[in-house]
Amino acid sequence: MSAVNMPSAIKTTRSAKRLRRTAPVLAAGAALALALTGCTKLDTTSPSSVRNGAADAKAAEQGKFGTVDCRKAKCVALTFDAGPSENTPRLLRILKEEQVPATFFTLGKNHIEKYPELVKQMDAEGHEVASHTWSHKILTKIGPKEARRELERPNDAIEKLIGKKPTLMRPPQGRTNDDVNKISKELGLSEVLWTVTAKDYTTNDSKLIQKRVVDQTKRDGIILLHDIYKGTVPAVPGVITELKKRGYVFVTVSQLLAPGKAEPGKIYR
Repeated sequence: MSAVNMPSAIKTTRSAKRLRRTAPVLAAGAALALALTGCTKLDTTSPSSVRNGAADAKAAEQGKFGTVDCRKAKCVALTFDAGPSENTPRLLRILKEEQVPATFFTLGKNHIEKYPELVKQMDAEGHEVASHTWSHKILTKIGPKEARRELERPNDAIEKLIGKKPTLMRPPQGRTNDDVNKISKELGLSEVLWTVTAKDYTTNDSKLIQKRVVDQTKRDGIILLHDIYKGTVPAVPGVITELKKRGYVFVTVSQLLAPGKAEPGKIYR
């Protein structure tokens, strides 16, 4: 705010008071922003570098939605965290109609437990089922034993439902460290962060969510959304339509890396 005409003594006093009031809020906001952009002190690997470093040049992975070679196509990965939920059936119908695969980073407690049939449906319809931990505890704030349980439980639950363990994991708030990375590697998990966030946890405005996604998306983008919020699923058709108009092809995270593969213990973004 400008205060050009204010006497300097009054201006200084008021500015100091403003800073004292806002400093804690700004600090908290900065910490939250850091977490929610998926920032980490550990090295991250981009999809293009995985593709370029692949040992063999076989065609990209073929799934239910056809073969896509992201070395040639302008690919993006649509990902959803913290479900399934009561909103997921509608989302699955949209994705099926649009022939768009997604990667679901599913939550165990009150989600996989409550909606096991939806997890099976995700897999049956060609989507990638991954882990978002059991109860969304921040892995960097708990001990290694508890962090291991947070990662093992959804692995086991998903394997019982679809016959295979997930190979991808997204840490809550994108927070990871050396201990989390080590445990992930031991459990055969790669960590996946994101490059696009609509911050759909802050709004139910579907048009705004759509705009935020479209404005941020670039080739090899990993889009973070949540199918637990009311405004998100209604935004998905518009996101898909607009990005398709711009020449983007939707793939799962694993397809985005093909012909390379995610390696346990590595972090992708």
